[in-house]
Amino acid sequence: MTSTTTDPLDDQALLRYARQILLPEIDLTGQQALAASRVLILGMGGLGCPAAQYLASAGVGTLTLCDGDRVEISNLQRQTLYSEADLGRPKALAARDRLRAMNSQIQVDAWTEMAQPGSLTTALDAHDLVLDCTDNFSSRHQINRACRRAGKPLISAAAIRWEGQLAVFDFRSPGVACYACLYPDGMEDTADSCTRSGVLGPLLGVLGGMQAAEAIRLLCTGGSPLTGQLLLVDARYWQWRQIALRRDPACSVCA
Repeated sequence: MTSTTTDPLDDQALLRYARQILLPEIDLTGQQALAASRVLILGMGGLGCPAAQYLASAGVGTLTLCDGDRVEISNLQRQTLYSEADLGRPKALAARDRLRAMNSQIQVDAWTEMAQPGSLTTALDAHDLVLDCTDNFSSRHQINRACRRAGKPLISAAAIRWEGQLAVFDFRSPGVACYACLYPDGMEDTADSCTRSGVLGPLLGVLGGMQAAEAIRLLCTGGSPLTGQLLLVDARYWQWRQIALRRDPACSVCA
């Protein structure tokens, strides 16, 4: 863990974030909100790498990176925070070191294990927002349940082959649909995976960047047009669809 001794909006910070502060939706007030925010990123793979990189660059005050895996050579095609020198290192530590080198004004913490229900519940108390960058249904359902119980906004993305999706579940609103309304729990045994089917690396970069954009939007403005919506993308033809999500009255999590 590192501590920051620099005023988050001193002259250097104003220069660093100048192009962002010019946006009326952010301005100085939003930049101060980012500096005071704490974001939990679960999964430091193809989605977590670009998301964390953009949030660190944007000046989010504290990032907590959670991943129990180590860097493998097959990761380097799409997990852009890592290099060949990181092979064999815990992903969370390698990503932490890279982000600290990018921005010394923020704090970056690393968990080198997968979040469990108990630790996840405790962590949510200390964070404002969660990014689900994991790659399996079991983890996504666990994160969804924990965020809904804690009333914390959840930004979820996933991709396989040339297709991807993005959704914002703002659980500060009690009537919002949850991830289990979209994908009922118990789908793990039949789920496809990137290991079997492959995935386009740049598509993960697009979706991870969009997760970061939605996090910045929520932290600065308090809302998102994607709340209650599912955004689908087919990168083969760059076709986009947006679908309204409705709360399932039979949902095992939020019914």
